[in-house]
Amino acid sequence: MLIKRREFLQVGSLATASFMVPKFLKAFEGKAMVPAGNKVVVVLQLSGGNDGLNTVIPVRNDIYYRSRPRLGVTREKAISLTDEVGLHPALSAFADAYHDGSLGILNNVGYPNPDRSHFRSMDIWHTASQSNEYWNTGWLGRYLDAQCSGCDKPTQALELDDVLSLALKGEQAKALAFKDPKRLFGTSNERFFKEVSKQHSADHHHDEEPVEYLYKTMAETLSSADYIFKQSRLHPTGADYPKTELGTNLKTIASLIYSEINTKVYYVSLGSFDTHVNQEQQQQRLFKEMNDAVAAFIKDLKANNRFNDVLFFTFSEFGRRVAQNASGGTDHGTANNMFFIGGGLKEKGILNALPDLNDLDEGDLKYKVDFKNVYATVLDKWLRADDQKILGKKYEQLKFI
Repeated sequence: MLIKRREFLQVGSLATASFMVPKFLKAFEGKAMVPAGNKVVVVLQLSGGNDGLNTVIPVRNDIYYRSRPRLGVTREKAISLTDEVGLHPALSAFADAYHDGSLGILNNVGYPNPDRSHFRSMDIWHTASQSNEYWNTGWLGRYLDAQCSGCDKPTQALELDDVLSLALKGEQAKALAFKDPKRLFGTSNERFFKEVSKQHSADHHHDEEPVEYLYKTMAETLSSADYIFKQSRLHPTGADYPKTELGTNLKTIASLIYSEINTKVYYVSLGSFDTHVNQEQQQQRLFKEMNDAVAAFIKDLKANNRFNDVLFFTFSEFGRRVAQNASGGTDHGTANNMFFIGGGLKEKGILNALPDLNDLDEGDLKYKVDFKNVYATVLDKWLRADDQKILGKKYEQLKFI
């Protein structure tokens, strides 16, 4: 029974996922791989271009309030961090992290010659290319490639999503994207897959057949799905998380961090922050979901003594314009802020100056920190990887870790 390639591609939701999983965790099933103190990165992508000025609010800045007569967050409403700086009213957990020394806020992050297209700008952040370069591998995918050329214990990266982001695709290695370990396991154990797999190993064909690659990939996916599912059940977190999508995803990530799975990078998204219209309600709703999920995650990591080993950070493909538009929203802008949360920050609080609203580029913020400096810092200081090789050149590192 040699199944036709076209039929194979139509069967089962895992068929598409399997393309993303060359040589996954097959070698290590059943082995505990993670040393104590294993440093983990959790990336939260705020998709759609989050409005940074209404996230970290310059509460004493007249230009801010003049530019946003309806949208500006008043000083009374903002959660106060300092005399000059407030946070959006929904971000109480971030304010708590600020006050206990486990939050860093980096302002004016962007890149030269910014692109205002969602897709293009997101590609630039994912690949860590210059804005005039088109790369087809991601910065974390190349991290997977680099840290495992010829090693016997490859690190993995996992994305809590149905589709794998470009950020996590390397030349050789790719992360695995899935929403739920149990569902991944259930799907990959569908009888059809098992039967096909068994049948195929019974009557081997030539390596050159295109379908051979599919069978091999499928077997590896089965094996890694099985492994992830078992690992996720070893130390499931008992903590309460909100029943939102992000809450569920961070709960899964916490359970995997406590297991022995050899994963150093987790990636998750929230959106859409593309608030051209009716921004106030949309950002409030998304920030509440983000805040409550992150609050539970921080509490859980602290209770399990892993908070010092986890660096959680947020980014968005761009910020919004300084002035509000006529529809109660803001249009695509440029530079933005990033949050860093963890017990291992060397510098915390507000890491650099707030945006200078007197010095704009045609109504947009000027970037002061290239995001690739952030990546270089995370790769070298946290993941102990060769940042120069991965990013293609040497970027000056920052001091927050």
